This record gives sequence, C-alpha cells and structure tokens, in this order.
Amino acid sequence: MRWRSLPVPNAGITQALTAQVTKDPLLSHLLASRGVKDYSGAKEFFRPTIAHLHDPYRMKDMDVAVERIEKARIAQEHVMVYGDYDVDGTTSVALVSEFLDGKFPIEAYIPDRYKEGYGLSFDGINTAAELGITLIIALDCGIKAFDQINHANTLGIDIIVCDHHRPGDELPKAKAILNPKRLDCLYPYKELSGCGVGFKLCQGLCDRWGLPLENHLYPLLDLCAISIAADIVQISGENRIMASHGMQLLVTGACRPGLLALIESAGKTPETLSFRDLSFTLGPRINAAGRMESGLRAVELLRSKEKEEQQELAAAIHVFNTDRRAAQGEIFEQAKEQLDTELYPYSNVLYEPHWHKGVVGIVASKIVEHHYRPTIILTKSGDQLAGSARSVTDFDLYEALSACEQHLIQFGGHKYAAGMTMHESQLPQFKKAFENYCKAHLKPEQLVPEILYDAQAHLSQFNDRFHKIMVQLEPHGPENPTPVFLLKDLIDAGKTKAVGSDSSHLKLHIKHASGGPSISGIAFGQGHLATDFAEGESFDALVSLTLNYYRGTTSLEVMAVDIRPQQELL
Repeated sequence: MRWRSLPVPNAGITQALTAQVTKDPLLSHLLASRGVKDYSGAKEFFRPTIAHLHDPYRMKDMDVAVERIEKARIAQEHVMVYGDYDVDGTTSVALVSEFLDGKFPIEAYIPDRYKEGYGLSFDGINTAAELGITLIIALDCGIKAFDQINHANTLGIDIIVCDHHRPGDELPKAKAILNPKRLDCLYPYKELSGCGVGFKLCQGLCDRWGLPLENHLYPLLDLCAISIAADIVQISGENRIMASHGMQLLVTGACRPGLLALIESAGKTPETLSFRDLSFTLGPRINAAGRMESGLRAVELLRSKEKEEQQELAAAIHVFNTDRRAAQGEIFEQAKEQLDTELYPYSNVLYEPHWHKGVVGIVASKIVEHHYRPTIILTKSGDQLAGSARSVTDFDLYEALSACEQHLIQFGGHKYAAGMTMHESQLPQFKKAFENYCKAHLKPEQLVPEILYDAQAHLSQFNDRFHKIMVQLEPHGPENPTPVFLLKDLIDAGKTKAVGSDSSHLKLHIKHASGGPSISGIAFGQGHLATDFAEGESFDALVSLTLNYYRGTTSLEVMAVDIRPQQELL
C-alpha cells in the first residue's frame, strides 16, 4: 500500500483562510485543498444553499424538454417515466414520477435486468406503444440508445433523454437530450448524477408552471442525496448542495416514509445516519431489488404512502439484499480462482456463464481490492455476454473500452465504472486487446493501491473545536474526501491490544514518542501488530478523526486507515 499526500495548497490562500476564517492552519489546509480560496468561498462551502443552484435553462435542450412536457400536460397524453434498474435509475424514476403525479397519466417503468439489459430497451418501447404512450422520459440512460430511439420515432413516441453518462461523437435522434456532458452544452456543472439531471428537469418545470420550489422540489432532495452517494459522483458544486440538503431531510426524519422503513430494516436510526451509510447501507438495498427481482419494487417503496406497504416492501428488499450478499460471496471466490497473473499481468477479465448478472459489478469491485488491476466480470445474458468493469486510480475505463470497441457490441459508463456487451466469440480477442491497452497505459504506480492523505498532523491539534468545524466539511466523497492525517512516530500509550473474536482488529491507545496527549481508536484488520506495539516499536499511521459514543458520552477517537513501522519510507 502506497501513501501519498494530496497536493499541498497555495500557502498564501491557506494563510488568508487562517486569518479570515478558521484561526487554525490545519483546518485552512483542508479547506484550501478542496478548492476554497477566500471568505466568501468558505461561507458558500460551509453553508451550501439552494439559491446557488444554477438556472436549469442553461442546460442544452431544457426549453425543448419543458415545452414537450407542457404539450403532454395540455393534451393529457399518457407518459412513461423510464429509468435504469440501479440506485440512480430507480431514484430518478421515483423523483420524476412523483413530481409529475397528477399532471397526466404516468407509467413508471424499470427494465428487467435479465431479459432487457441496461438502458432503453425495445421491449420497454414496445410496451409503451401497446399502452398508447406518446412520450417517454428516459432517466439515467439513453445517451447511446440510437436504434431504440429510432424505433420509438417510427412508433410515434417522442423521447426526452435525461442522462449523465459520457456521450459519443454523435447523439441519438431524441426529441430532447439533457446531458451536461454534451460537448455543445454550456451548463456550468458537469458532474450531476442521473437523478440530478431529472431534478434539474423538475426545476425547469417549476419555473414553467410557477410552482414554489419549497413545496414541489425540496422534498425530492432525499432521493438526490442517495443517488449522489450510491453513484459515487463528485461531492462538489450542485451535487454538494443537493447532498447536503438531502442528508438534512434524512437525519431529521423528514424524508419520505419509504426511506424511513428502509433505514429501520437496516438497523439504523435517522439521527445517526451518515453519508457513507447511503453508499454502503441504503444504496445496496435499493440496488438489490433490481439485482435479485425488479427495480420497480424499489420505486414502489420510495413512493409508498401506506405504512404497512412500506414495511412489507422494506422487508422484501432486505431479503433481496441478503440473497445478493450470498451470491456475491460465492462468485467472488470463483472469480479469484480464475485470476491469471502470468498471461494477464495488467488486467482481469473473468467469465462464467452462470454468474448472477445482478452482482457482477460488485464482484468486479471486490476483485480490484484483491488484485489491483482494471477488472471486468462477465456472464451470459441471453445469447450475449454482459459485464461490468471497475478501475484503479486514474485509469479511464471509458477510454480503454473505446480502444477495444471493435470487439464489443456496445459499452457505456464513466472513468471508473462501465458496462458492456459482446458476443462470446469476441471474448478472446477482447481480452487480448484490453490487456494490451492496460499494459501500454498503466503506470507502475497504478499497479499498487494507494491511500491519499491531506496533511501531517500532531495529536495536540485534535480537539473538540477542530472536530466541530471539520465535520462541517461533510458530506464526503470524490473531490471532497474524508480528511485523512499522517501521524508520525507513534507508540503505545499503555492499552493497545488485539480485539475481536479472532483478534484481527487493534484497539488503539496511542501517543507520540516525544510526548503530548494520547488518544484512543481502532485499526480494523491490524490485530497482528499488537505484539509490535507491546514491544515499544514506533509506528506511523494514517487516520481519520471521529466521535465515539458510549453510555451517553462522546469522545474524540481515531480510525486508523493504515499503520506501518516508523522506519519504512512513505
């Protein structure tokens, strides 16, 4: 594991923030490294407000999309709200269908992961035609659905695409395409989630219909927060505004009842919920519906008004999630056995026809953790192979798949996560092409996982005031990571010991060898170091700062991200 410092921010900016804002150089360092440059920037960062959301009409085609929906309202057309089966797609469908409820007849639609696959499907469009639908609002998908949209056009169905995936050089012939990543779109914030694009469409409609935002738009922000966390988009700009206000709805229990039922089924309470819980607790449960049965179950839960129904759906989704975990674990073990580091030292492309399509993305992430290489997990889907890809630091999967597209039927996604389909006969050549691309473009340091940290610190800097200000940097994610600090020359302060049923974790009580205050904490998976601590060995550690709740009292403690003997070079 490599340790690497984030770029050191400009000293002048840090000094100005210390004088004007924080009175603490370490806090100013954290702010400056997250792009804050002055007092007004700090105020906006600490107090993200809805007023700072951009005008939705700055997005290309927003006016066209809004007018087409207004036409549907006047004519009382039957409209389909269509979204992908993952968290981003299901929250998008819940958000837009809730906003449009009562404006005209609505059909919510989530494609079957196994029969239809990702994105806009011919089956979905044909179903729309059978229902007499004349407008489809496609959320979190559609930017590469050329043939499907052409098919819809022949059936007299207009399609509004609301997507955030990277488009190709050409765009499909949809009625309107809302995607801030369009090359011809001048919208100032490019990193919206799919649900975020749907939210901007609703914001545009609020403007068109003169609806007060606080009644019609703000209650939707809990869905935006979950999509932002689960889709791992940047926590900056508009995403940070939406995530912050959405989290406020969640932690105060003011969110939709279906989410409260899901929180309860996960063994959590709203007031203790963290943004990380959205990614690793609520998100996987919402995803499990689409992985194991149907994403419509998640939409039904998110929109449910009846308490009994909410509890039943949350319980069912909990079972889906349990089944998902079991399938994931079994496939992960099988995938590890396929790793071939001699023939494919720079990539992992693994395939079994019986692997559960719903968990291949999760397994890809687990394989990257186990053997740090760009990874693709494939399974049989009908007469094709379908797969999910996950990446390593700073390796662009989308570019890699673009270079190999002659061996693919289709692909799409982001820098760090993507999906693809291919014919089984294409697999051997694809594996070779993907391996060769990875070999040519991966740098040596990208073959070793790394931990980024903000700055070196001393335990004397960690106090209640520091923590109270630091937590205002939340929510954390890409572009606004959880602060991690380097602590050097640490020793046992007298109570460090291995804990856990198998003694695999390390309960810390540490101080600097030079003296000063001590602090308690935990180092998961580091129990084997207990003997070294007992013998007085000096250690360096990368830690985050958190609060420990115990019997009604709270205290600062550290969570060790990694520990190593002090003499090792960083």
